[in-house]
Amino acid sequence: MGAAGRKRPLRSGYTTGACAAAAAKAAVLGLLGTPGQTAVEVPFPDGSRHSFALCRVDSRADSALATVVKDAGDDPDVTNGAEIGARARWIEAGHLQPVILISGPGVGTVTKPGLPVPVGQPAINPVPRQMILAAVAEALDGSDQKHSLEVEIFVRDGEILAEKTLNRRLGVIGGLSILGTTGIVRPVSAKAWTDTIEASMQVARAVGLSEVILSTGRTSEAAVQRLLQLPEEAQVMMGDYLHYSLKAAQRHGFSCIHLAAMWAKMVKAALAVPQTHVRNGALETRHAAELLARLGLEKNSADELRLANTAREIYDRLMAQGRDDLVAAVCTQAKIQAEQWSGLPVHVYLVTSDQGVAHVTH
Repeated sequence: MGAAGRKRPLRSGYTTGACAAAAAKAAVLGLLGTPGQTAVEVPFPDGSRHSFALCRVDSRADSALATVVKDAGDDPDVTNGAEIGARARWIEAGHLQPVILISGPGVGTVTKPGLPVPVGQPAINPVPRQMILAAVAEALDGSDQKHSLEVEIFVRDGEILAEKTLNRRLGVIGGLSILGTTGIVRPVSAKAWTDTIEASMQVARAVGLSEVILSTGRTSEAAVQRLLQLPEEAQVMMGDYLHYSLKAAQRHGFSCIHLAAMWAKMVKAALAVPQTHVRNGALETRHAAELLARLGLEKNSADELRLANTAREIYDRLMAQGRDDLVAAVCTQAKIQAEQWSGLPVHVYLVTSDQGVAHVTH
């Protein structure tokens, strides 16, 4: 294959925590009088060092500000291109800590238990906090520090960006979370999804819930939530991480699962496909037809469905033929598989874009 036909590797980027650490170090250096900064280097948890270009630097007599524009690489992150900054200033002695880290505009506050940050504290996760403090310590090295230092982390338009995330549901109000465990964003990262699933379940358990809604998308989630009217914290957006989420629900100690999915994902669950994204294999209609044959569809009808273009076409044909029994059988098979993976009772909800909840299997 020629160069033009080869796909380039997906490019990694940096977490909000890494950007905040770089901005914090530059702001402290500015406060100490370091002139003409255009870039700054900070340590990462694995011992490596990375350099960040600075977007804005503003040093005054009593404070200094610096910002970094986040580059998330090829990851579809809502914070890609966000301006993440820090403001440093000296404060009067009397504080027990030499460096006080606070949140500014665009950084949320934790309001629900279950997250790695206590309720009432800025939504700056432990590893980013350590990265910021380590970067600040480097800036202070060799200085004659006589006062405590306050470092305020902020995100420009963070309140607006947070509306595109699950932060509010998790109890992070007023802005974004400063996240990251390595400093590096891996493109289209499974870990970003699984971390969100884990956080959602931790919050649900922390507020005392024993059942959870696992949904493949917002349409499925909204339809089932209208039916069940469970507390907001019960909603866990699992995306395509079916097997992982079912196992996580068991691990977190839930007693019941409500599984919400549309037809193609429901068929994949019935076929025991653990990760339902199309990149892991598009649902071949022949596999769906074979499943329906095992569930009782006549051979000639199954042979016809093998030639269908999409899973949705199969569903439409079944409904046109009045084969609700086979639709129900697929949902039952998905329930059996989900219960096998989770070891918990699972209620299954088939959702369509026009009907909402089209079928329930208890």
